[in-house]
Amino acid sequence: MKKVIPSVKGTRDFYPREMAIRTWLYNKVRQVSESFGYQEYEGPMLETLELYAAKSGEELVKEQSFVFPDRGGNLITLRPELTPTLMRMVAQRQGQLTYPLRWWSFGPFWRYERPQRGRTREFFQWNIDLIGAASPEADAEMVAIMASFYQAVGLTPEQVQIHVNNRRLMDAQLARLGLTSELRQSAFRLIDRRDKLSPEAWRAYALEIGLSEAQFDSLTALLENTALWEESEELVRFFEAIDALGFSAYTRFDPQIIRGLDYYTGTVYEGRSQVGGLRRAVAGGGRYDNLLADVGGQPLPGTGFAMGDVVITLLLEETGNLPPDLEASPAPVLVTVFDEEHLLAAYALAGELRAAGINTACYPLPDKLGKQFKYADRIGAQLAVILGPDELAADQVAIKVLAERRQFTVARAAAAAKIREILAAPPAS
Repeated sequence: MKKVIPSVKGTRDFYPREMAIRTWLYNKVRQVSESFGYQEYEGPMLETLELYAAKSGEELVKEQSFVFPDRGGNLITLRPELTPTLMRMVAQRQGQLTYPLRWWSFGPFWRYERPQRGRTREFFQWNIDLIGAASPEADAEMVAIMASFYQAVGLTPEQVQIHVNNRRLMDAQLARLGLTSELRQSAFRLIDRRDKLSPEAWRAYALEIGLSEAQFDSLTALLENTALWEESEELVRFFEAIDALGFSAYTRFDPQIIRGLDYYTGTVYEGRSQVGGLRRAVAGGGRYDNLLADVGGQPLPGTGFAMGDVVITLLLEETGNLPPDLEASPAPVLVTVFDEEHLLAAYALAGELRAAGINTACYPLPDKLGKQFKYADRIGAQLAVILGPDELAADQVAIKVLAERRQFTVARAAAAAKIREILAAPPAS
């Protein structure tokens, strides 16, 4: 047999079911984003490496980005994230925009990582940001949006929780432990990697970056202090706002949440699965008050998060929250072809139904009606319409309700209205 050329490692083929899931997810994202007053936008798939080099962190730039030179010798990258693009776009028209800015996007991204369950090199991601508001209440709005999405797709607080921390709080606490400014940045990366390493490897990494045994023990104790948030005025106000927004059940303080990107400056948050084999981050983000100035704009505060489609889809499958009919044909009606002589008549009838606003597929060639009915059932159509010589002579059509295995005839002029009536009726129990 001839060898099938494989797809690029880490990419995905979106067959109709997978595409239907992606579209359903996009529609849920749109619904939730717009319910909070956010506008959709998009940026380019390609950016200069320079845009990410300053603030996204060395790991993202040097190890995870797809980078190549263009014909002019400039280093270009497939975008690994969207926040720097957003900042560049705002900086370019900063004086023309209305603040606070509420924008969201859902599009493709690329990271050169080792493909595994829940992680691919090409993925789709929801990005949503609030620009121009520096308050803890703005951070709370972002977390409420994340929680509202979980609620909209049927995930309960027992299945997913949003863990919240504040980098300013943690920076102050690390300073109390005697860590220098440079060592505190290394300690942030250490905290961020705690879940990724064994306790022994994590301790060895801590000592390797310069922490003393006493500092390591103090840091470990610090990360167990679940009441630490009470020492942060920002977090006190944040949790009061979350309570007012009605999403306290989805939210908890977690001193271990740091977020890996270097541009975060204040409150950070991470949605984490609580069930099955997917006890990991589902979405994450935080406050970034310096990034706009770093890409050439005037200083302006921002907060936002991102959610990839891969892990959330796995979680929704595991919890049974994906709709059962995603594979159904977008056309609930199939017009059958009685025989070769009546092929064009069937095409004309299908055209009439489409003109009446009914999504309609037409079987493309004459075949046994039994085979056409089976095809209609397999693609998820609800009705099969037959136009044979008897129906054509009487100016009628026959309608077969596939699930009920019943068939009847109606006048051709009344067919569209009757079909709409059937499709609108609740399914028979």
